[in-house]
Amino acid sequence: MLLRGSGTAGPWGWMTLLLVACAARASEITFELPDNAKQCFYEEIVQGTKCTLEFQVITGGHYDVDCRLEGPDGAVLYKEMKKQYDSFTFTASRNGTYKFCFSNEFSTFTHKTVYFDFQVGEDPPLFPSENRATALTQVKYCCV
Repeated sequence: MLLRGSGTAGPWGWMTLLLVACAARASEITFELPDNAKQCFYEEIVQGTKCTLEFQVITGGHYDVDCRLEGPDGAVLYKEMKKQYDSFTFTASRNGTYKFCFSNEFSTFTHKTVYFDFQVGEDPPLFPSENRATALTQVKYCCV
């Protein structure tokens, strides 16, 4: 479940965000990051789960932010400074709350708009019945 570190979503906003995050197990959010500010997000992850964090700065200044990802024990798993976009994949080494933050603290007058996608676990196949025999596979085996 994804929890936003700060802001005023109200109780119903938080409940909606929690329900959406639990159902999808992926979070795509676009948010404004004011100048001289930092925004953190938290995700509860089970050990052994493969996760991917992708982000991109959409507007503002030089289109760059700092990004940091920490494990439940506070160990830094990923840290990049002044990046326009990036992608980082990892496997959770332990159960717990993982924290990732975007920072615009180096900017004194330019706010940014940041998009991120945090995928927890593997995507289910688009075509789950792909292994069944179809006309194409039957023709392929017939011609071999």
